[in-house]
Amino acid sequence: MAGIDDIRNIAFLGHGGSGKTTLAEVILNKTGKTTRIGTVEEKNTVADFDEEEKERGNSIHSALLHTTHNGKTINIIDTPGYPDFVGAALSSIPAADCCAVVISASSGIEMNTRKLFAAATDAGKPRIIIINKIDADNADFSELIKNIQQTFGTQCRCANLPNADKSGVIDCIKSDSGDSPVMDAAQAHTELIESAIEADDELMEAYLGGEQIPPQKVASVFVKALVEGTIVPILFTNARTGAGVAELLDVIVEYAPSPTQARLTKLIDGEKQTELKPDSAGPLAGLVFRIGFDPRSNMKYASMRIFSGTLKSDTAMMHNTDKKSIRPGHVLKTQGAETNEIDAGTAGDIVTLAKIDELLIGDLIHDGKVAGKFEMPKVPSPMFSLALEPASRGDEQKIGTAMEKLTEEDICFKVSRDRQTRELIISGLGDLHLRVMLSKMEKRFKLSVNTKPPKIPYRETITAKADGHYRHKKQTGGAGQFGEVYLRVEPAPRGSEEPMQYTWDIFGGSIPGQFEAPIVKGINDVMESGIVAGFPMQDIKVSIYDGKHHPVDSKEVAFRAAGKGAFADAVQKAKPCLLEPIVDMEVVIPAEYVGDIAGDLSSKRGRVQGQDMLPGNMMAIKAQVPLSEISNYDSQLKSVTGGQGSYSMTLSHYEVVPPNVQQQVVAQYEKEKQAESGD
Repeated sequence: MAGIDDIRNIAFLGHGGSGKTTLAEVILNKTGKTTRIGTVEEKNTVADFDEEEKERGNSIHSALLHTTHNGKTINIIDTPGYPDFVGAALSSIPAADCCAVVISASSGIEMNTRKLFAAATDAGKPRIIIINKIDADNADFSELIKNIQQTFGTQCRCANLPNADKSGVIDCIKSDSGDSPVMDAAQAHTELIESAIEADDELMEAYLGGEQIPPQKVASVFVKALVEGTIVPILFTNARTGAGVAELLDVIVEYAPSPTQARLTKLIDGEKQTELKPDSAGPLAGLVFRIGFDPRSNMKYASMRIFSGTLKSDTAMMHNTDKKSIRPGHVLKTQGAETNEIDAGTAGDIVTLAKIDELLIGDLIHDGKVAGKFEMPKVPSPMFSLALEPASRGDEQKIGTAMEKLTEEDICFKVSRDRQTRELIISGLGDLHLRVMLSKMEKRFKLSVNTKPPKIPYRETITAKADGHYRHKKQTGGAGQFGEVYLRVEPAPRGSEEPMQYTWDIFGGSIPGQFEAPIVKGINDVMESGIVAGFPMQDIKVSIYDGKHHPVDSKEVAFRAAGKGAFADAVQKAKPCLLEPIVDMEVVIPAEYVGDIAGDLSSKRGRVQGQDMLPGNMMAIKAQVPLSEISNYDSQLKSVTGGQGSYSMTLSHYEVVPPNVQQQVVAQYEKEKQAESGD
């Protein structure tokens, strides 16, 4: 069992196709964990073990690998790089002590490179940049380094350089000599020292005073500089030939922080924050960051980073606020699809547990001595939706169970049921995301479905102030029902945290306090089903200010009906309208298509916010567009750019729908309602 100081936890991040999985494969081979080097093309890598990954030739889930080098244990989290599967990459960041952002020398900085580098920065993680595929014919290293420094900051410095024939690399941390076509090794060494010693006032003072800083002192401050972010080392590799991989391993074990050197992770419990010290004898605290299912047995695996304490098979383990203890059973180390049992998981390590259904991504694992939540990176909202129908009758229950398991694996995949149509709705980050999920369901659970076009998550709101009144009176021989409510509605700020805010402004006991809850329930009935076209309502303030009750006939059911009726009455007078989701889009395309794409986005009621020139004659167009206009954008973009364009989108905000669009949506709603009632 490795000591805490001997562990290195590193996440491989980067855009799809940058070579993360291949790099991880070569590392396992170089360190003696495998006897042959698998390739993505031959579908035999350790990390991409899922059938879907093999078939598509790219990672869909994060994979856990581990090896040893120079007496240190290295845990590697190999993450997917395509924007549709970014959830797995983002949820892996908190488990790592260092993030290696891999960039293809030929493709340069791509869409997910920027997003994942920013996520690692926001999480306060030390970053390393790995420029892979250094043998690419079209690689312009000087231009790429310039782009990296412009995009990510001047603290990005070359820690090594490719040699003349790109068969190896020159160390620029300990050495200032060597022949590289990229830049002068002495210059790289000087720049590196200047960035590294910013983390140490004493060394900085000596350097500014003209003193020569010996290599061993630079090395000693390097870890601190990496943790504080004054340096982001750039390393060069060619995973295919193995060039630079041994040197990358040396940098990881020498300069990447161990759990004791990394910034302490905090648990947040309201206002209270608890720092978790990496102590095996401390209270148990771990984060579940990955859920997976065995492709053969469908057994559930939960992988976690242990920040404090020790986890054994008989530990009385709890999760989140649940006081009931769970027995962990076997504690496992994971190597792709393979697992090996270990005696215990200790502070600083990454381990996996099997067959514990309760665990989900983001959960706190503890022994009752700590409480709170881990801060997880913000994930994009799933904005792409499809309605599902079983291909075979009687499969509804099985499909629901399968979908539950798929949502546990992927934090950006959501499943819901439409209240009006009773349809099962799946939502993800794009067309590819949903297609992969449906394919997984078919392969893993042997279930087929028919799909309907994407559903747009419209909302409803009001645009004016109005009063509403309703009297509910029912007399049926025996005890009657009576409740009367007066209330006022007005618009709340757009995007309010709570869809409905209410105040109980009853004076003089015209409505007894016990009827407050049923009135609010009645209001919520309308909030959920809407008034205009059956969509949930939001951004509404309600004041319940008057009413009447009967000492015998007033019951909860009567006031629920009165609250519902009064709220519906007020909303109908308050100029109700539809809101539509507006998404922030980033479209990356070859520069020659900028005019076509910008014009097309404008024709979709989009507002272009700006354009950025990217390496390789590529452009990034940033725009805000109504989601309803881009439901088929994936195929449109491929068609216009010959398959060279890509895009990502995240929810920005909701806006009032133009009258002509509202008319169409309402007409469709009325048509569906009529069909449902059989008229």
